[in-house]
Amino acid sequence: MDAPVIITRNLTKVYKMGEMEVHALRGVSLEIKRGEVVAIMGPSGSGKSTLMNTLGCLDQPSGGEYILDGETVADLNDDQLADIRNRKVGFVFQSFNLLARSTALSNVELPLRYSGTTSGRKEKARLALESVGLGDRIDHRPAELSGGQQQRVAIARALVNEPAILMADEPTGNLDSKVGQEIMDLLLNLNKESGTTLIIITHDPKVAAQAQRTIRLHDGQIREEVPA
Repeated sequence: MDAPVIITRNLTKVYKMGEMEVHALRGVSLEIKRGEVVAIMGPSGSGKSTLMNTLGCLDQPSGGEYILDGETVADLNDDQLADIRNRKVGFVFQSFNLLARSTALSNVELPLRYSGTTSGRKEKARLALESVGLGDRIDHRPAELSGGQQQRVAIARALVNEPAILMADEPTGNLDSKVGQEIMDLLLNLNKESGTTLIIITHDPKVAAQAQRTIRLHDGQIREEVPA
């Protein structure tokens, strides 16, 4: 059996605010299997965003061990973090984070540019857009697309480097319930077809209920793990 794609042991994160210390993560230990769909829930201030930033290599833990797809992450410098993040993690955010003046195709090409890919970029970006049902919108700019279509572009951008993990931070938060469910259906179908591990940060119990497992955080600690 494959090793888990994510392993953390006793992760801690402490932020210093003047003379105060804020303990955002307090000994988080978890494993996420390759191809699993996991929801992470918790109230504001529970450590959800800190945990996502750590798992996504956007930030370093203060202590503990983190192994991402076989690579030990905790001691990497900023450049090494950026490299592993670009190779192994795709991000989808609530606010889409698209470049307003760039076409859908150019937005999806960005991770390929960052990774130094020089050949076949446009074709890979086009295929990624086709995989999310936007093959006929490749030349449209964000303002010419609906919210659901913009989120599809963001998903294509997250997938274009074929990451081991897709992290979605409130991916339906700016969408109405119908379009939000369409985005969830798309993410779950992509997970089923490609085997990409899907981690969803959400406040919405209806979204979490569609995951295979829900991890609930409170005060920087895992309080419970609930299978679907």
